[in-house]
Amino acid sequence: MQRVRRGLPVAEAMACGTPVICSDAASLLEVAGDAALTFPAEDTDGLVRALRTLFAQPEVAAELARRGLERSRRFTWERTARETVQVYAAAR
Repeated sequence: MQRVRRGLPVAEAMACGTPVICSDAASLLEVAGDAALTFPAEDTDGLVRALRTLFAQPEVAAELARRGLERSRRFTWERTARETVQVYAAAR
């Protein structure tokens, strides 16, 4: 079974300056923060509303793109390594 890295596509899209829409799954919310439009995971109408918002309100899309770029700067390999070492140290 293949493991899915749920938050990585959100972080990658934000780093590219793409406005993000994602479900409210905990792992996605943790990455997206306030830099994405979210909707309940099984709510197709919610997804449609979010898409319509982005297409009808370019200022919202631009603001999400700006926030996403800013937020994506928090996700670095250096930080990942540092926090991983901290977890290992705490587990000893």
